[in-house]
This record gives sequence, structure tokens and C-alpha cells, in this order.
Amino acid sequence: VMRLTKPTLFTNIPVTCEERDLPGNLFNQLMKDDPSTVKGAETLMLGEMLTLPQNFGNIFLGETFSSYISVHNDSNQIVKDILVKADLQTSSQRLNLSASSAAVAELKPDCCIDDVIHHEVKEIGTHILVCAVSYTTQTGEKMYFRKFFKFQVLKPLDVKTKFYNAETDEVFLEAQIQNITTSPMFMEKVSLEPSMMYNVAELNTIDTAGESESTFGSRTYLQPMDTRQYLYCLKPKQEFAEKAGVIKGVTVIGKLDIVWKTNLGERGRLQTSQLQRMAPGYGDVRLSLETIPDTVNLEEPFDITCKITNCSERTMDLVLEMCNTNSIHWCGVSGRQLGKLHPSSSLHLALTLLSSVQGLQSVSGLRLTDTFLKRTYEYDDIAQVCVVSSEVKQS
Repeated sequence: VMRLTKPTLFTNIPVTCEERDLPGNLFNQLMKDDPSTVKGAETLMLGEMLTLPQNFGNIFLGETFSSYISVHNDSNQIVKDILVKADLQTSSQRLNLSASSAAVAELKPDCCIDDVIHHEVKEIGTHILVCAVSYTTQTGEKMYFRKFFKFQVLKPLDVKTKFYNAETDEVFLEAQIQNITTSPMFMEKVSLEPSMMYNVAELNTIDTAGESESTFGSRTYLQPMDTRQYLYCLKPKQEFAEKAGVIKGVTVIGKLDIVWKTNLGERGRLQTSQLQRMAPGYGDVRLSLETIPDTVNLEEPFDITCKITNCSERTMDLVLEMCNTNSIHWCGVSGRQLGKLHPSSSLHLALTLLSSVQGLQSVSGLRLTDTFLKRTYEYDDIAQVCVVSSEVKQS
């Protein structure tokens, strides 16, 4: 049994940088002048010298394990009914990798039976390739023997995720991917497949002159032990965002799909399990701002729009009270009835206020009272607004 691997070329680790960096094109020119690099392909880490594999090599999760199996008749007699079987034993299952289960009628002296097996590795830890051969001698005696080949499957990447909850229903996912192998990787694709509740926007590219450019630059290699951060924005679909019950408890975000290539184009792929996050609790009533200006004039009224959502499982009869602060003054009638609000329902409120103090001011002082339970919900520091003098804004 021999593992099939692609030929190994002399590895030349490139040292490159973007043209806008301080060294400019210096490193690229040094690689072009290096006699060990391939002309025109200096950044591909391939040398012009071929080296033979010195050992079995490393096998990483997500790669394809290929092996060549050869059964040779070393005797001077013809054997019959030869059956070759190859199984892969893991910690959780036993897989049959034989291309054919039919027996070979006969095998002459100095002849062999060849087979090539392929398997995409999906588990880490110890793997045992079990090769079993059964045959019948000329005297009719049935013979059987097995050989075992043990190898380890290693973890190629370390993936860590962080969730950030925005003031709206948007969720930002930061994925930190680290190359924990001993060789560089070409990161072909890192994408997030969202669950049915979310739409996803990748924030890893920049639009320059109408073209999409990666935030990591034109060099997409991930060196050993290096870490790269990917950012995604998830927003609930309209049919789910309107239901307050969906934002409660643990929600499934989706899963990451990672595809990479090593030195000679050997491809690997990993998919994470479903990522879950603990959604923030909003209590019985959630108040969020839909619209608010960034900058307003001193002592001049401005409008905001609030959204009130009933996150409880009962109908509420709400009363709105507006309390002035040292800098924020509400315009309108306080203590007005908002009416009944059913579970998972929302209503929008257009409110007017003004500020008597310049600077960055906090919008505070809203109170919602449930007349049935006599319970009051206080909302302070809802948002901030920059208050400037009217003369300053006009200039």
C-alpha cells in the first residue's frame, strides 16, 4: 500500500507586500531575481527543483486521502478467486473503500492486481486502513491475510466566532480563521451560509472604481499560524423581523463554508456545525428608534420615530409619558393612551423634541405604563444627537 500524493517541489516562501506599502515593489523584484523561483510565477511558492516525499506526510481534515493498493503474486503457482477488500476504520465507523467487490478469477505468477481508493476525510484522530486478501490455491485450500496501516488525521484550521448585537435586529459575526498547519494555504473561499431566518452581507470586500477588491489585498495566502478575520452582517428576513417571538432565546445563524488549496492545488474543504447565538433579552416591551437626525439646531424642534414592540405573550394597554431632562424637552401631550398592543405586534410613534444645551445629548425620558398590571417601563439613553448652534450649522 502506498499513499498517492502530488509531487513535491522546492518550496520558496514569498515575501510580498502591497504597492502602497513602504517597500513598494522591492520584495517582488528580489523574488524575480531569485534563481530558485519559477519565472513569471514567483508568488506561487513553487521552485524549479523536484523533491521526493520523505515520509507518509500529513493528512488534514477536509482533504481527500488517496492510496494505491497492489496485490502481487510472489509464488510460481496460479492462484484463483482473489478478493481484495479495503476498509477504513475510524473512531466512529468502518467504511468500505474498495472500488469493486467482484473476485478476480485467477492471478498468474509475477502478476498483480491494482486498485486506487479515494476518501474525503471527515473525522480527526486515528484512522486505520485495513486491507484484506482472500484467495484459493491450486490444491483448493482457501487462504486469507490482512494488513493494517495506521495514520493520524490532523486539524488544519482553528475557527473562532464572535457575535455582536446591534441596536437594531442586525447581528455581526466575526470569524477568526487560523492556519495551524506547517505550510501556507491559499484561501479560495470563506463564506457564510445563513439559516432560513437571515439574509447575509459579506463585509470582506471594498468597492474601488466599480470593482470589488478583497480587504486582505491581492495576496490571499495564509501563512502557518497566521490568523485572518472575516466579518458578516446578518439581518432577519422581513417575515421573521416582524415577529417579536423570533428574536427570543437561542437562534441558529448558519454555518461557515471554507475552501482552501495547498502548494500544488490540493483542495480541502470544511464546513462548521450550525452556529448559534443567544439573542439579547428585551423584556416585555421593546422600544427602538427607527429614524433620528444626526445633527439638530439648538432650541429648534426635531422629529424622531420610535417603534414599540410587545414581546410578551399577553395583550397590553399602554400609556406614554414624556419626562423632560436638563437638556431634552419633549413637545406634545404626556400621558396619552396608545391603545391595545397584541403579542408580537408593533406600533410606530412620531415624536417631537428640542434641546436647550449644545453638544452631544442623550435622548431620555420616555415611560410606558401597562394599565392592566400597573407596571412602568423606563427608557433612557435611547440614542444620542449632536446639538449645534444655528449660526454654526448655517456657516
